[in-house]
Amino acid sequence: MHIAILTLTFSLPGCGSLKEKRQRMGGLHARFGNTPSVAVCESGERARHDASEWTFVIVGLSKREVESQYSQIEEKLERIVDARVMNVEREFV
Repeated sequence: MHIAILTLTFSLPGCGSLKEKRQRMGGLHARFGNTPSVAVCESGERARHDASEWTFVIVGLSKREVESQYSQIEEKLERIVDARVMNVEREFV
């Protein structure tokens, strides 16, 4: 069993409120949390309206499977989120 943690920090330029932030970042938990091998949460910058940090915990039978999930998550985030990715941290546990 392989476990990895993927943490992404986003910048939301022009975002004026927490409500707008929820709209722009909306649905990440629903989109990725339904996958049995992925757990997701907003892990930082919760009170700021112009930034957000999300952490994904990915579990797989092989390192290759986990790395594939990493790539899929990152690619999908770049397409669906109205924000700039400022930092990406990957860690195997």
